[in-house]
Amino acid sequence: MNAVGIDVSKGRSTVAVIQSLGVVIAVPYNVSHTDSVLAELADFIKSLLGETKGVVEYTGTYYEPIANVLHNTGIFVSVVTPLVVNDYDTSRVRKVKTDTTRSR
Repeated sequence: MNAVGIDVSKGRSTVAVIQSLGVVIAVPYNVSHTDSVLAELADFIKSLLGETKGVVEYTGTYYEPIANVLHNTGIFVSVVTPLVVNDYDTSRVRKVKTDTTRSR
């Protein structure tokens, strides 16, 4: 599987692509949020062999152009908040319920 990580800023984003086991397909590079550049990005992502999923950073409305282009071209895209990405390996974002009993 290919993972496309996109760090969103106003007017441009930084894109990196890795495969399973950390094989780097594309080192981080910048793309502007113009229609033609985003179409080229979508074409590049669709050209990758195997299943590809994208993760886009939620940044107000700045993420919308890139997320819309990816989604509209059939690429799976997930929009996540920076807090979730930063705290992925901790339990600070969501408390995990470990209680196996049910209250009645």
